Amino acid sequence: MRKDKKMKKVINAFKSNKRRDEVIKSYMLLLEQWGVPVEEKTVFCEYGATHINIAGDKSNPPLLLFHGVGDNSALMWIYNAKELSRYFRIYAIDALGGAGRSVSNTNYANGFDTLKWLKSLLDNLKIDKAYAAGVSYGSFLVQLLLCYDPERIIKGVCMAGGSASAQYSQKSSVLKKMKIFLPEALFPSKSNCIKLVKKLSGINVDTFINNKILFEHWCLLLKYFNNMSMMKHDVEPIKQEDFIINKNNCLYIIGDMDKLAYSDESIRALREPDLNYIIIKNAGHPVNHEYPEKVNSLIIDFLLG
Repeated sequence: MRKDKKMKKVINAFKSNKRRDEVIKSYMLLLEQWGVPVEEKTVFCEYGATHINIAGDKSNPPLLLFHGVGDNSALMWIYNAKELSRYFRIYAIDALGGAGRSVSNTNYANGFDTLKWLKSLLDNLKIDKAYAAGVSYGSFLVQLLLCYDPERIIKGVCMAGGSASAQYSQKSSVLKKMKIFLPEALFPSKSNCIKLVKKLSGINVDTFINNKILFEHWCLLLKYFNNMSMMKHDVEPIKQEDFIINKNNCLYIIGDMDKLAYSDESIRALREPDLNYIIIKNAGHPVNHEYPEKVNSLIIDFLLG
């Protein structure tokens, strides 16, 4: 029997199993810095095994947490998990294809339906109603759920990411991203990692650099993560007729020094339809790392009213 030529192999999220082991060892050290007991859970679906870090009392309302491209939940929520878990039962999700502990399969390589994956997570976790928050690409996932599963997602918070509405769709400038990430991302020495994180951050960049475990983990991801691994995630803008986000069900938080998310066009896309947004002065792309107390307070106050 001939093998199907269209069948693809599993996409390895890391450059080798040895490198993955190195990243995961560092990942576990980050979880220890959360300062709160963490329950680890794996949810299986047709696209692979999704790893989730859970914290907070079971009686608290569920809060889904989504990280960005090229990172993971342990890194993303290191300064937020403890405070948020006081008010919510947090579910910090490692994206399939991301630089965390989730493991994709051949179905993921052959064609990944992002929304189908998200809905399967909620089904498997038996979550009927939840809040959601995300950073960068994670903010897109929050908007996807708000628009296509509104019965289950009560409210959302989007950090370091703009409107996903097709009405205000902006084509991502490859040249703009290259200017930010290159040449440092190609040669991720310690000095280049410092230069890159300074490009991405605002004035409080030391909260990232001075945390040795956090910074070393981020450098490992720059060295060993396979960027092609998350290319299967659909980032098509949400159709205008389906975009039901309003100022009551979603809050956008953006730093005014965020070279990826802040621009005249991105702010216009929030202002003109009268969406709910807050600009944090002197903050960059890792806004929740730079100003964790402010961001934690904004999330809690908006979601719980």
